[in-house]
Amino acid sequence: MAFFKDINLSATTAGFVAVLVGFTSSVAIVFQAAQALHATPEQLTSWMWALGLGMGLCTLLPSLWLRQPVMIAWSTPGAAVVATAAVAGGFSMPEAIGAFMASGALIALCGITGLFERVMGRIPVAIAAALLAGVLARFGLNGFAAAQSALPLVLLMLATYLLARRWLPRFAVVLTLLVAIAFVAARGEFTGAGIVFSLAKPVLVVPSFTWAAMVSMALPLFVVTMASQNLPGVAAIRAAGYQMPISKLITITGLATLVLAPFGAFALCLSSITAAICMGPEAHTDKAKRYTAAAACGIFYVLIGLFGAAITGVLTAFPRELIAAIAGLALLGTIGGALSTALHDPQHREAATITFLVTLSGVVIAGVGSAFWGVVAGAIALFVQQYRRSIV
Repeated sequence: MAFFKDINLSATTAGFVAVLVGFTSSVAIVFQAAQALHATPEQLTSWMWALGLGMGLCTLLPSLWLRQPVMIAWSTPGAAVVATAAVAGGFSMPEAIGAFMASGALIALCGITGLFERVMGRIPVAIAAALLAGVLARFGLNGFAAAQSALPLVLLMLATYLLARRWLPRFAVVLTLLVAIAFVAARGEFTGAGIVFSLAKPVLVVPSFTWAAMVSMALPLFVVTMASQNLPGVAAIRAAGYQMPISKLITITGLATLVLAPFGAFALCLSSITAAICMGPEAHTDKAKRYTAAAACGIFYVLIGLFGAAITGVLTAFPRELIAAIAGLALLGTIGGALSTALHDPQHREAATITFLVTLSGVVIAGVGSAFWGVVAGAIALFVQQYRRSIV
């Protein structure tokens, strides 16, 4: 099989780092969403099973099929919406499951009709690149901000990364991660108390469809997932120079959510942060073989699904400063490339800068995140500038 010939250590490491960053940076929000719905420990494990298998298979199979790095994640802002709506509306688990399924159906409908892809096709490359840079820059900032609480670790990781980029650029992220793990292990900073080895078991919850849950949870979950996750996800794909069947991928995530929702998969979507890790040159020097990094990521996600409790304990045992720093360093190249693309054309430079700054600000308006408002602000700026030039 070509996959085994194409994959290498850097691609495998990129897949692992993507899982490490994507999972540990937001799993607490998923836990909060489940707890807000009064989930039992068995149901919480089922959520990890459904999300792990959903993300894993929707990443692995399309990547192997298209031979391109397709990256699927759970909707982190969607989890926040679920947690907030559950507390405010007092919804039960069956009502939430019904809302998950309704949101998944709407996402699939957007993919089947091709509406979302047509909208994305009208966004200039500079605006899309600025959007991606704004989404990723926050992780870059957090990586260096981690020095406030773990200065020796961050300095060691930065020094290792820079030296490796000079002498062994293909293995810069690999070596940085290994040195960081050895450092925190030597200092006894791993917290392994939560590691329990057991197979995850799915727990079926029969959905209940109520008007209140549709309005207060399903619609916000759909809007936030499309605007704050799928939008920058497409931007990441375009910035990396890949041509993928976006509508089909959106359809797959919607249908997978619909099928796995009764077991706890609240929203699957295109990824942007972890996608940037697996689509960049650090994953593989050959762009045509970077699909192996995404496939490796998919395999790791499947393992999370099968061994939910154990893998959750292992990944959350890493210090948060290590996670923040490795994410920031792994994304440096992609952030720089996105900014270069965004600011290259003088005609689009100011609109792209506005998009970047609004996205980076993290502003939330009407429950919709800054990624959406960054595109809106950039599009308005671009329209005003072009319209004014056309009549002068």
